[in-house]
Amino acid sequence: MTCPDTTVLASLCAVTDHLLPGVRATRVETGRLTQQVLHREDVDPRGGGEVVLLVHGNVSSALFWQQPLLALEGPWRVLAVDLRGFGGTDPAPVDATRGVRDWSDDLDALVTALGADRVHLVGWSMGGGVALQHLLDHAERVASVTLVAPVSPFGFGGTAGADGHPVHPDGTGAGAGGANPDFVAALAAGDTSAEAPTSPRSIFRAFYVAPGSLPVDQQLEDVFVASMLTTRTGEDHYPGDVVAVDAWPGAAPGRRGVLNTMAPTVMDLSGITELPVKPPVLWVRGDADQVVSDTSAFDLAFLGSIGAVPGWPGGDAFPPQPMVTQTRTVLDRYAASGGSYREVVLPGVGHSPHVERPQEFVVALLEHLTTPPAEPAGLT
Repeated sequence: MTCPDTTVLASLCAVTDHLLPGVRATRVETGRLTQQVLHREDVDPRGGGEVVLLVHGNVSSALFWQQPLLALEGPWRVLAVDLRGFGGTDPAPVDATRGVRDWSDDLDALVTALGADRVHLVGWSMGGGVALQHLLDHAERVASVTLVAPVSPFGFGGTAGADGHPVHPDGTGAGAGGANPDFVAALAAGDTSAEAPTSPRSIFRAFYVAPGSLPVDQQLEDVFVASMLTTRTGEDHYPGDVVAVDAWPGAAPGRRGVLNTMAPTVMDLSGITELPVKPPVLWVRGDADQVVSDTSAFDLAFLGSIGAVPGWPGGDAFPPQPMVTQTRTVLDRYAASGGSYREVVLPGVGHSPHVERPQEFVVALLEHLTTPPAEPAGLT
C-alpha cells in the first residue's frame, strides 16, 4: 500500500500498515470527534462491562501499545486509543488553556460511545497526565489507574521543588519553546532515517528506550517510528505556539498545542489527593529514563545546569525540575489520605517500560488489575 504524504489518510494508512498480527483498528464516532482505537481481532470494542484503556504519550500513538494489548487476558475489553492530533484520530486542535482536559473530555466521549461501565486507565508519559486528569474529572467511573513513566502531576518544565511550585508565574521554561525545531521539522517531513541525531528514529533509540534495552528488530522499530510520524505538527498540535519573554530561557508557554498543555500555568493534578474515592494506582518506571527524571535531558533547567543551554541563571534562580520526586510526593499524599499505590522500578529500562520489557510490564499490570482494592482505613 502506498500512503499519501499528508492529511488524516496518511495517518490511517500508517496505522494499517504497522498493525501486528492479531491487532485491528476501529474508528469510533463520538459526540466530540471520531477516535481510533486498537484492539485484538477477537474483541468487540463496543459493549458494556469494564474496559482497560491504554493511553499513549507525546509524539507517539496507540501503535506503541500493541505488545501488551495482545498479551493482556482477562474479563475486560482492552483498547488502545489514539489521542487527538495523533494516530488515526481526527486532528482536532488542542486548546492548551485547558491543560490536558481536551484529551480527558475526548476519553469521556469515547467511553460513553463504547457503552463501558467502568474503566481501568493506563497512561504512558503525557498519557499519564491525561489519565490523572480523567480521574479528577470522572472518578466515579475509574476502577484503577496505571501510570507508566508519567509526566509530573505539576507538568513538564518550569517548576521547582517536591511541591512543584512554578519558577515564574507565566510558566517560563515550559511549553512549546522547549521543542527542538530540527526534530519538529523531521516529524513534519516524515523522516524515517537515522542520519541526524534529531530524526525521530534517532530520538527513539536515544531517549524513548535505554541504549541496548531492545533487541535489534528493524520491523518492530519501524512500527514505533511510524507511530511517532503520525504526530500532527504546528501551533494547534505539536509543539504549539510560543510566547517570547525576557527571562531565561526566553520562552513562555502559549495557548495552543501539545507542549503547552503541560505547562504549570494550566496543569496541576495534585488534586487527586482530595478525591473522596481513590482507586488503586500502579506506577511503573525505568531507572534509566532520560525523559521523565529528576535530571531530564528535556528539561531546559537541567540542560542549562550542564551547559547545554547558554545563560542559565543558576540553581537558586532556576533549578532543574525533580519530576520523579514530584510524582512520589503526590502519590505519598494520595496514600496518606486513604488511597494506595505501588511503585515498580525496572532496572536498565528507559522511558518505555511496556516496549522495553513488555512481559514484565504485563505481569505487573495484571497483578494490579486483578488485586481487589483495599478497604479504606476505618472500615470493616
